[in-house]
Amino acid sequence: MRNKEFWIALGIGALAGGVAALLYAPQSGVKTRKQLKRGLSDAGDALEEAGDYLKKQAEYLSREAQKLIDSGKDRFDAVVDTAGDYVSTAQKAARKLV
Repeated sequence: MRNKEFWIALGIGALAGGVAALLYAPQSGVKTRKQLKRGLSDAGDALEEAGDYLKKQAEYLSREAQKLIDSGKDRFDAVVDTAGDYVSTAQKAARKLV
């Protein structure tokens, strides 16, 4: 029974709040709708700018990541070459001992 009373009280409170909002609104509905449309338009522009910014940052980060990958590959190749040289030198030394 308490659950039913809660929903009734919630409905009455929402209805009373809506009526009070309409009665005490500082401007007409037409003016309010225009302001809401303008606000949504401004928000859309802001979202578009944010999207452009994020796209530019993603491209920048992609370029920087590619630079790091290329640098890592170069370093890895250098290490492999050095290790190959050491192995070759060790093999030559081992042949001389045998």
